[in-house]
Amino acid sequence: MALIKYHNEMEIDFGAINKIGDTLKRFGIKRPLICTDKGIVETGIYDSLRRALPNDVEATLFDETPGNPTEVAVKKALELYKDNDCDGVIALGGGSSIDLGKGVSLMSTHDGPIENWAVVKVGRDGIGATAPIIAIPTTAGTGSEVGGGSVIITEDGQKIVISSPNLLPKVAICDPELTLGLPKHLTAATGMDAMAHCIEAYLTPVVNPVAAAIGLDGLERVVTYLKRAVEDGSDREARWNMMMAASEGAMAFAKGLGAVHSMSHAVGANEELRAHHGTLNAVLLPTVLRFNAPHVGDKFVKLRQAMGLSEGADIATWIEGYNAELGLPSNLAEMGVTEDMIPDLAKHCLTDACHFSNPVQPTQEEYEQMYRDAMGL
Repeated sequence: MALIKYHNEMEIDFGAINKIGDTLKRFGIKRPLICTDKGIVETGIYDSLRRALPNDVEATLFDETPGNPTEVAVKKALELYKDNDCDGVIALGGGSSIDLGKGVSLMSTHDGPIENWAVVKVGRDGIGATAPIIAIPTTAGTGSEVGGGSVIITEDGQKIVISSPNLLPKVAICDPELTLGLPKHLTAATGMDAMAHCIEAYLTPVVNPVAAAIGLDGLERVVTYLKRAVEDGSDREARWNMMMAASEGAMAFAKGLGAVHSMSHAVGANEELRAHHGTLNAVLLPTVLRFNAPHVGDKFVKLRQAMGLSEGADIATWIEGYNAELGLPSNLAEMGVTEDMIPDLAKHCLTDACHFSNPVQPTQEEYEQMYRDAMGL
């Protein structure tokens, strides 16, 4: 039986940030906590948001979101939320800020350590009412603004997924204007994150033709517009389409994700590496595609069509070349992963939520081999 649901409201266009006042009023939010990072403050994007806020809104700023959101950061933000009697969250930034905002929303109404609410423990229906979230993405990659999931590193170093319809932002305000100044390497890495979402979601065995079609459309946009956005950050058509593709990637993974994300979550949990999630997905995607190829039937046919590739073209090889054109690393070793890390990384994959929706569940030994392959060993 297929259960198909879609999703939250999404405002997308240049200047959409000016919708924030009406949006807060609709949901009765008067004292929001703004979850963001210092980079967003330094670039002036935070000031753009403050100018758009009505005078009667008393906002509190939390700008200490780390590159990969952590339980420690969620607790610090939650303390501000409670001390200022906040009544909602505005998540302004990339996927990290939006995921952190979801963590604050969850823990404002739930007790105990955040790992108690991991999807592998309570499922998608185990989380109750949460504080309302308004998401304003400043990158085009994770699509967290239209998804109910969040990835958080716990205090003991595990990277967990929390997911619930109650963590879905009430509205996603998608303003491509906010991405015009995004550096080339972040444009490339976040764009490849969107590609990974579209491809992995399409390949999962979960039945959801609506999500599958959205994933294919998002994939076509990434292939068409990502390189343009990297080469010319002021290309407004490319920026608009990449923001749409990022949201479509998250809409598509209503079908789930797969081993690319299991493997990237494991590496991303290593705080010493400080590995960017989208870059990890880009590097891992070819290896996992080769592993999954015997288990996905004829689905590669439609992937090739969406990507504009010729019949029989090797998708994994094409992505490796595309990564190189975008200036991304060619293997995990370049990102600091060492061979001695592999057994623990593979073990982490086996308990990651995305492992269970891969077309076939790899064994620990198969994960170890995929890590070696992705390291170029």
